[in-house]
Formats: sequence, C-alpha cells, structure tokens
Amino acid sequence: MTLIRTTALFVLAALSAPSFAASVAGDAVAGKEKSKPCAACHGATGNEPLDNTYPLLAGQHADYLVQALNAYKSGKRQNAIMAGFAGALSDQDIKDLAAFYASQEGTLHDLSEIDAR
Repeated sequence: MTLIRTTALFVLAALSAPSFAASVAGDAVAGKEKSKPCAACHGATGNEPLDNTYPLLAGQHADYLVQALNAYKSGKRQNAIMAGFAGALSDQDIKDLAAFYASQEGTLHDLSEIDAR
C-alpha cells in the first residue's frame, strides 16, 4: 500500500507542477528590443562578440540563459559588468532576452555531432 501511495503522490506532483520550459517562456520580439545594451559586447544577434572573451549567445538554450542571468543578478556568478546589467533586469526581462537569443541562428552545437568511434 505504501508503494501505491508513494507512486500516486509522485504522479500527482509531476502532473500538477508547471513544466520548466513553460517557466522560461519569454517574448523574443520584446527580448530583441531589450537586447540593445547587450549588443555592445555580444553583437546585435549574440553572434558577434566584441572579442573572444565574450560568449556567443545566439542559439543558446533559453533555460541556460535564464539560469546564467539570474546567477549574475543574485551574485552567485561573479562578473562586475554582467552583475550591473543583470541586476536591473526583471524576471520577465530575463525570459524575454533568453527567448530572443535562443531564437537566433547560432554556431553552438552539442556533442551529438561527434562521431562515436
């Protein structure tokens, strides 16, 4: 009986919790407008960084960008420039920026393209 209760509680919790993907949904059009200050270092689409010390943002996963910006905002991730920018962003601003950069054509790729020998 305990196994049935545990399983039922687990299933109920999984079905009632909002999906993570939905929690990072943003508006890419609004994000484009909000990305203007970011362009100084990352380029207009996130594909043309000022130099190779700045990361490419175009094509990055939205959930990763949300996590990174929140980490800069909270101080968990340290960078004086990014802390200043991220500190002024609302949760919606962060989601919108993440949606914009995730929607851009990028050169990022995962390891699935590597030939497993």
